[in-house]
Amino acid sequence: MATQLLSVGTAVPNSRLPQSDVRDFFASQPGVDRRTARLIGAAFDQSAIAHRHTAIPLLDGEEGVFVDGDGRLHAPTTGERNAVYRAEVPALFAAAAEDALARAGRSASEVTHVVTASCTGFFAPGPDFLLVRDLGIPAGAERYHIGFMGCAAAFPALRAAARFCEAQPGAVALVVCAELCSLHIRSSPDPEQIVASAVFSDGAAAAVLASDDRPRAGASLEVGAFSTSITSEGEDDMDWSIGDEGFEMRLTAEVPRIIGREIEAVAGPMLSGGAADAWAVHPGGRSVLDRVQAGLRLSDAAMAHSRAVLRDYGNMSSATVLFILQRILADDALGDRARVAGLCFGPGLTVETALFTRREGAA
Repeated sequence: MATQLLSVGTAVPNSRLPQSDVRDFFASQPGVDRRTARLIGAAFDQSAIAHRHTAIPLLDGEEGVFVDGDGRLHAPTTGERNAVYRAEVPALFAAAAEDALARAGRSASEVTHVVTASCTGFFAPGPDFLLVRDLGIPAGAERYHIGFMGCAAAFPALRAAARFCEAQPGAVALVVCAELCSLHIRSSPDPEQIVASAVFSDGAAAAVLASDDRPRAGASLEVGAFSTSITSEGEDDMDWSIGDEGFEMRLTAEVPRIIGREIEAVAGPMLSGGAADAWAVHPGGRSVLDRVQAGLRLSDAAMAHSRAVLRDYGNMSSATVLFILQRILADDALGDRARVAGLCFGPGLTVETALFTRREGAA
């Protein structure tokens, strides 16, 4: 019995911010000169993002850890930021997991493996422990946490879950990715920090994988091959380090160019069995999607779900590609046996790929 990705559940914080309002907020910060204001305007206006969600009170005018009553952005310490992560992220992990289990028609008591992923905060016992404790997952379920793999972490998490299901027929694996990227925002004239402020956001997504033969209602994704590759350049162009005032994301303008130059060589072997009918491409930013589309000569339709998630949610790091897979599962136009290809990009520069086959369930 092939392993099936039965469902994807999602969750986002309640605060939904129009991109134009966030742009104006950063442009209004003390010390922003004309050059920086122009960079902010360009980064936000060319992002292809309409809205993003955040777990922090950014534009409500209230004094807090991140913003004072006059709308000036503070510079919280890493400890202060991580305390907010510890307080806010468990609910997102749980909400996404519960949504995925409900969509799969599975109960928490059936889960045999839990795989979590996050790179925007740390605590122990971690989210894997809290999911078992709070959702009613058996205490003996195997737990694994994938930390600090950045935007690419969802596919290694799915790969691990699929391996567990293949090795143990009847296993039910729960994968949950949750990120609070906005915890690490800062006011800066650095173009790389401005781009990070323009694209990153908060959200969580979960997937349920199983290797049993229980009849399923609705579409699922039959799990195929995974691969991982490191590009010949890029180690210094995308990295993620811990500073005294939050985690510092380095995302240079070379990243889209490197992806565009090398993506055909990386993705080519994945497509040796034929063209894909749908694509889930991690939207590291609009330029990343543009370069992938050009490098692989993909149609606008092939990129539609990836661009829609970027538009509506921004870049939620590891959770983002699961939002795209959720849209693909709901796309009845694809039909049975549609071939689905996935691409994620992470620090290094690492490229993760995945193949799925969309299957229609019982009527």
